[in-house]
Amino acid sequence: MSKPVESDESYRCMQNRELSWLRFNERVLEEANDPDTPLFERFFFLNVYTTNLDEFFMVRVGSFQSIARSKTRYTDGKTGMGAIELLSKVFEATAHLYRIRDATYAKIEAELARHGVARKLPLELSRANETLLYQYYQTTVVPLLAPQVVDKTHPFPHLENKRIIIALHLDKKGEKVFGMIPLPTDIERLFFFENGDYILLEDILLYYCENIFKKYTILERAVISVTRNADIDTVEEQFDADEDFLDHMEKLLKRQQRLDPVRLEVQGEHTEKLSKYLRKRLNLDAQQVFNSTAPLDLSYHVRVREQVSDDLRKQLCYAPFESIIPHAALSPEGMFARLRQGDVMLFHPYESLQPYLSLIKEASEDKAVVSIQITLYRLADHQSRLVEHLITAAEMGKQVIVFIELRARMDEENNVGWAKRLEEAGCSVFYGQLGYKMHAKITLITRSDLGRYEHFVHIGTGNYNEKSAKTYADISLMTTNKAIAQDAIAFFHNMLVGAVDESYPTLWLAPQDFKPGLLNYIRREAARGPEGSITIKCNALTDKDVIKELVAASMAGTPIDLILRGICCLLPGVPNLTENIHIRSIVGRFLEHSRIYCFGTGADRDLYIGSGDMMTRNTTRRVELFTPVFDPALRARIFGLLDIDLHDNVKARSLTSSGQYISERSGDAPLDSQKFFMNEAIKEAEKTVETTMVVVAQPRTSLLKRLRAFFSRR
Repeated sequence: MSKPVESDESYRCMQNRELSWLRFNERVLEEANDPDTPLFERFFFLNVYTTNLDEFFMVRVGSFQSIARSKTRYTDGKTGMGAIELLSKVFEATAHLYRIRDATYAKIEAELARHGVARKLPLELSRANETLLYQYYQTTVVPLLAPQVVDKTHPFPHLENKRIIIALHLDKKGEKVFGMIPLPTDIERLFFFENGDYILLEDILLYYCENIFKKYTILERAVISVTRNADIDTVEEQFDADEDFLDHMEKLLKRQQRLDPVRLEVQGEHTEKLSKYLRKRLNLDAQQVFNSTAPLDLSYHVRVREQVSDDLRKQLCYAPFESIIPHAALSPEGMFARLRQGDVMLFHPYESLQPYLSLIKEASEDKAVVSIQITLYRLADHQSRLVEHLITAAEMGKQVIVFIELRARMDEENNVGWAKRLEEAGCSVFYGQLGYKMHAKITLITRSDLGRYEHFVHIGTGNYNEKSAKTYADISLMTTNKAIAQDAIAFFHNMLVGAVDESYPTLWLAPQDFKPGLLNYIRREAARGPEGSITIKCNALTDKDVIKELVAASMAGTPIDLILRGICCLLPGVPNLTENIHIRSIVGRFLEHSRIYCFGTGADRDLYIGSGDMMTRNTTRRVELFTPVFDPALRARIFGLLDIDLHDNVKARSLTSSGQYISERSGDAPLDSQKFFMNEAIKEAEKTVETTMVVVAQPRTSLLKRLRAFFSRR
């Protein structure tokens, strides 16, 4: 049973982080069920939900399983639950979500079939297609199979993390044994028929497994997948100071595949003995076995989408949207010249990352540029123009200093590869700070013109990733502001010598200043009572100290608006505690990823944008960086963006005091914030005329005027 936590009343309005995350992922599942969302996009959301859950089990559940099995004393500081009780509640909630997921998949599959895109099982095929399938199986699949019987002379194999496997309960003259067929990874998982129907490789193997195990009677058969703990704490792992950290990370990545199982997924009916056997061999509790009627890996939706006709794809997908290059970000003389005229803000994905990439390219080729310094957390998988520009700069003899975080969860292998490439090109590569993840997003370019130094700074809320910049909603600032530039210079100097605990006059940094500064601003607004105001948009809220100060501000009558896409451990609307706090989550076509902190009222309110959320890991265990926004027009624009988010009544959901999310839909005119921003971008693009080197546009109507006009119409 849960033990009571501290007597402080604020604990009555807190909820557990893991259970809150599951409710967020359920919001993603709602998008897969939304009939207003195009069908292929619903399939996409279903896959996002599934991959989210995979990572949750690998990281969060894996951590708590390690705690529970080590007998380490643990009590959740927000609910008083121990690790075992928490895991039980997580497994119970997850089992319920599996049932919703299965029903959602069945609906999507049925609707796709009505459009002529049908997943088939072998027994449903015509005789001609069955013959075709058998020929494919014999010529293409069989040569790549590696079946195995588990008996006295054949040990139980290592089951790789998330590998799809056909598992079999077999009988041979009264002797019961088990068999495994790992899904080959060197052939495509889908086989398409001429009419557009398709069949999954695992369904082919399930059907033909009698041909593989000819001397056995098959008693039970299922598709299975094992999820393993991926939570290697690279700081706590024994790291020899004389060992290269890059080599250390590569060793850890190899070990990761052999960590303890945390979940067994089973797709198949009447597999009781098979599931029991696997659970015993994997040392899992019954609650850790999840049965599914839907395929265990839904990433194949991409191939299905690619296979259909262009007309059907247009019908079943979102209308294409291309990020625009705002004319305010361009100059015929280049980005250096443009930034000398004033600050530039980019609002991704509605506005392209291209102006920033142009800045880096210009810097890489400009003979007057002496150095480029940058922090990297997540990069595009295979091709990165940013990396190519940095390599060019190094080859041109410029000093290129790169802080790349090798411990970016689930991107470790990708970052190791990029780190090697940057090092080989002559860049000075550093791997963050021991004990702290480097999560800040900042670029500093230094240019020397006749002995006079110029500094150009970029600070953003999102990663330097050309791919995610097209789907993540983020804000970034490019500036030549001297105060920001001097802090940026000091920041990189301090990072090079490991001084993470320094303070800066203008920039906000974690772990030193972010949390104290955030608490001080909240207390200031609390002192103003109903005249104060707090508006924050970020990804999550878990830090208990921040929560307690927000509760105190609410009790003082201060209105608080929080736009939190994911985890929220604070419950709003609790009588006498959080009645003045409104919390909403927006889940839509794009991933809401901006971090905006706003305190006060009117045009002079304090405003910061940056890399960190209100989570303990961000406030105490990461290097995070935030910048104020000084330009009045850019400040007004950000306030307008927040205003639109706060009036979204289509994709927004409000968090209740029970921890559930309810729709914001009302009788008012519908407002989908992301559609609104897309339409604004389209209007902006329509007003521009593109020439070879420059975009010349008519003076654009300010966003605030559009907002006022929009709300006046309502």
